[in-house]
Amino acid sequence: MTGVTTRSKSRKSEKKDVYSKSNGVISNGFHGYKEGYETLEKSGVRRRSVYLFNHFFFPLVMVGLTPQIVMLCWYTNVKFGGSYSALITHFRSHSVFGTLLKMWSELSNINTFTVGVIFGYFAWALFWMVVLPGKEVRGPVTPKGNTPVYKDNGFLHYCVTMAGFAILTTVLKYNGLTPTVVYDRFGELLAFMNVFALCFVFLLYIKGITRPSTSDSGKTAGGFFFDYYWGTELYPRICGIDVKVFTNCRFGMTVWPLMCCIYALKSYELHGFVDSMFVTTILQLTYITKFFTWEAGYMHTIDIILDRAGFYICWGCLCWLPSMYPSVSLYLVSHPVRLGTPLASSILIVGLIYVLINYLADLQRQDVRKANGDCLVWGRKPDLIRAKYRIEGGEVRESILLASGWWGLSRHFHYIPEILLSFFWTVTTGFENVLPYTYLIVLVILLTHRSFRDEQKCSLKYGIYWQEYCTKVKHRIIPFLF
Repeated sequence: MTGVTTRSKSRKSEKKDVYSKSNGVISNGFHGYKEGYETLEKSGVRRRSVYLFNHFFFPLVMVGLTPQIVMLCWYTNVKFGGSYSALITHFRSHSVFGTLLKMWSELSNINTFTVGVIFGYFAWALFWMVVLPGKEVRGPVTPKGNTPVYKDNGFLHYCVTMAGFAILTTVLKYNGLTPTVVYDRFGELLAFMNVFALCFVFLLYIKGITRPSTSDSGKTAGGFFFDYYWGTELYPRICGIDVKVFTNCRFGMTVWPLMCCIYALKSYELHGFVDSMFVTTILQLTYITKFFTWEAGYMHTIDIILDRAGFYICWGCLCWLPSMYPSVSLYLVSHPVRLGTPLASSILIVGLIYVLINYLADLQRQDVRKANGDCLVWGRKPDLIRAKYRIEGGEVRESILLASGWWGLSRHFHYIPEILLSFFWTVTTGFENVLPYTYLIVLVILLTHRSFRDEQKCSLKYGIYWQEYCTKVKHRIIPFLF
């Protein structure tokens, strides 16, 4: 963005001024240290090191490592009793490379079953994505002046898919079959999705360079590995299908509840009714249902408006999300926990309260923006900042920053109930192993990192208005602490 470039230049010049003013007051050993540091700055050593890390080493490690992590989490659950300690012991005797080689060699990832299940679901999801009705909604305008348009049929799509799964289960059971074969052969499906998603992301990389859907596209000057990881197109569409809506919502967020139901059914087939599985399934399904009632709002989040359609988002939603998000349910299939009615009820009720708080926080901000601030928040007129910003074409736009209600407690308050909800659907597993808490740990890291990314984006976009907002709402996530 032009405005961003201008601000960046001014900051660099301010930084240089600070250095020059400091030369007269720094003495003794510190003066030599500063001169050496400035020499490194001038030679570009530090800048090149940071560039190489961000645009080469980090993307390369993420692309190479995360598919292995996904597979190892599944492998640990089915081969080592869900114990990371047992996996590490195996590493010591067989080596990490030997374990990975054995894991992949045991899986037949491209076969009639994997291709049929994955592409069968693709066909189902694409069909209903196109056919189901929905009102037109618009996303925020991009830096280049493009406004994405969506069909808001996510909740209807979710309902049709879950109903379809219920009917399929009934038909299969009537004929002596069961959809839990997906659990039995999940390793094959996950391996196939890894291979498919890596190839799909490469095709998106090519498309963003050769046939982009909008002007928000192209190489980033970060090199191939960074562009593959980050993506070359913000809003790619193929035959009218929005790629990120499909990967994020119609696949990732919809396969998640399907896997929860499959795992719950498998648990029932093996152990009968287990209250821990019941609680964690209800909490996850409630959260996901809440997500789809709010899907239009999701189109305004950092996942959609900032992250391009590359490995980070698309592989993440095709592989990481369907594997890691329902991993608590996967673990409970082989590790049933009997909580008892009082404890199970307490966990369920508290978890549902956090779903409600998360929903109310999102709804509050949507209602204020929809009413253009002409409404009440907790019985009072909302405390607003009307932040102006300029897009690349020079046009000035305005956004509403809400600084009261839930959003007066912290700038990313909605992360708190989301993390606590995840804790409550995970604590049903007990504390025997760390593996079921993997999703919760990653979620805390992801949301904390996302808060920094989001604040950097908002600071560059809104400038002094964001500084004013941070003055009013002092804490990032946890009120009075962080």
